[in-house]
Amino acid sequence: MKERRWEPGGPLDVGLALQPHRRGGGDPTWRTGGDGAVWRTSRTPDGPCTLRVSVEGGSVHGRAWGPGAGWALETLPALLGGHDDLAGFSVRHEVLAEAVRRHPGLRIGRTGRVMEALVPAVLEQKVVGREAWRAWRWLLTRYGEPAPGPAPDGMRVVPEATVWRQIPSWHWHRAGAEAVRARTIANAAWHAAKLEAAATTEELDRLLRALPGIGVWTSAEVRQRVFGDPDAVSVGDFHLAKLVGYALTGAKTDDQGMLRLLEPYEGHRHRATVLVWLTGLRPPARGPRMPVRDYRAF
Repeated sequence: MKERRWEPGGPLDVGLALQPHRRGGGDPTWRTGGDGAVWRTSRTPDGPCTLRVSVEGGSVHGRAWGPGAGWALETLPALLGGHDDLAGFSVRHEVLAEAVRRHPGLRIGRTGRVMEALVPAVLEQKVVGREAWRAWRWLLTRYGEPAPGPAPDGMRVVPEATVWRQIPSWHWHRAGAEAVRARTIANAAWHAAKLEAAATTEELDRLLRALPGIGVWTSAEVRQRVFGDPDAVSVGDFHLAKLVGYALTGAKTDDQGMLRLLEPYEGHRHRATVLVWLTGLRPPARGPRMPVRDYRAF
């Protein structure tokens, strides 16, 4: 085991910083302990690791196990938003100002790991969260490595790129992922080394969107997590534009309307949408909801 203590130098909500990396309540890469500590696994450049993050006496205490423990602790501040830069961010709507007051510890962190963000993002394409998270759990349980160290039971580490390339079609089917998403992930895995080596969010965006099956939404979802990009807007999200429109104007809107509303936050448009989520404002539910499908029955 390796340890590190880090002073964040200001308000920090560890749960909010790490929450974007959790894929549903049964995510095998994530656990929350009874003491409030967050357990998270990752495949670092040095190998798999388990990271436990807690707040003790105002400082962050990180403990890590496995070959990637040193890398995980070295990058712990970045993961928790230690490099998040608010320069140029100015709140223009009172509802967002209230969200800032209620969540002063909000920070956008970065993992630096592409495939562990890309695979679940592709699984979430055009389906409800529960359907994607079920597939993620099945695949990680079947193909993920056991978490190093004294991790809670059932935790797994995201497989290497070579494993994603070799998963047979019938196992994608059993996971509940149809052929299009399976091909997209397998193809991206062939380019994993190049994707992981991207030096900037702009470079990663270009590389991702050159791959079949990866568009604006998927690229934004990945770059938000890998680089902590505060401006990567999830255009094409099933809910986001409606939420932004309702929170900022009282009426739902579409993607183009959302982008117009977010123009004053240029450079921090993703940050603004995170604050929209934190307002808790939701438009009245009307009309049919997107159903949870089960491709295993097809």
